[in-house]
Amino acid sequence: MIEIKALASSSKGNCYHVTDGSTPLLLECGIAYKEIMRGLNFQVSSVAGCLVTHEHNDHVKAIKDVMKAGIDVYASKGTFESLSISGHRTKPVTVKEQFRIGTWTILPFEVEHDVSEPIGFLLANQQGEKLLFATDTYFIRYKFKGLTHIMVECNYSLAILNQNVAEGFIDKGRKKRLMRSHFSLENVREFLKANDLSKVQEIWLLHLSDTNSDADLFKKEIQKLTGKVVKVP
Repeated sequence: MIEIKALASSSKGNCYHVTDGSTPLLLECGIAYKEIMRGLNFQVSSVAGCLVTHEHNDHVKAIKDVMKAGIDVYASKGTFESLSISGHRTKPVTVKEQFRIGTWTILPFEVEHDVSEPIGFLLANQQGEKLLFATDTYFIRYKFKGLTHIMVECNYSLAILNQNVAEGFIDKGRKKRLMRSHFSLENVREFLKANDLSKVQEIWLLHLSDTNSDADLFKKEIQKLTGKVVKVP
């Protein structure tokens, strides 16, 4: 049974602990290593690997400390090159090529973000559960069957963003960058409507903007749309 724990989920830092009961993983390591240790009750040695989507600091802040702790890090070649990181703990992965970590079979896929080679991950365990992890992307080009858990960015609402621009809190340049690099509530809705949600147990909305989001609104909207349990860490 998949269990998800959010250690951090915002523009300041992102890190999640996921386990199927056999193989614990970190998704992202964008907070201080001591915060990761505290969040895991100092049981860091049990972590079998860390999956990283891209090189921005709020996703990789502790990457060197994670590797020093003996944890392999899985990311695209472009991400490692952007970070100028190498070594036996770096495990470059390729989109659409599956790999395994313990009891997980993992498929990386392309996402759309303003970095060199960003990816998302589809994780399947031996019980037939499937977890989708996608963050920092304004679009997901794929449809997925048989998902049981969805962890997806829901960074901003276009209505809130437009209001902030109109009131002068955000300039048009930042708005343009947001719309080309992050997942809006409106696009999350369309993504969920396009996919088979029949087996989904829970949906996690991740990486909400500090200024362009409304956690309660987002949760209510997605619950109403899907009829599923929705969590906003």
